[in-house]
Amino acid sequence: MTSADPSDLIAVAGRYADPAGWPVPLRFARAERWYARLTVGPDHEVWALSWLPGQGTDLHDHGGSAGAFLVVAGTVTEETVSGGRLRPHRLVAGSGRRFGARHVHVVSNRGDQPAVSVHVYRPALRRMTRYRLAAG
Repeated sequence: MTSADPSDLIAVAGRYADPAGWPVPLRFARAERWYARLTVGPDHEVWALSWLPGQGTDLHDHGGSAGAFLVVAGTVTEETVSGGRLRPHRLVAGSGRRFGARHVHVVSNRGDQPAVSVHVYRPALRRMTRYRLAAG
């Protein structure tokens, strides 16, 4: 899922979809999910994340940055808040998700195979806020 528009964040993520071209080697870490910043530009930054089965994030935002992520291997599940509940959406390799500056979500690997994703943020991340969903 890529776009011809070079400013589209999914298209930016697509340019980094091949780990062989990364400035750091892809890793998988059992203790916690692995991540590395691949590049930073004047208006965005790009991160690679690996997800072993069972690894995931807390409910969080991106501190006012818009973004997108592209799954380059495996499957991840994104959960967003709707009606006081977390609603899951599975994303398989080749699919991605764009989101605005106020987006709050959880991302995890619920499958039985490792997963890899590339995330782009505009502007570069300055902070992330973590949330807890309490009875709607």
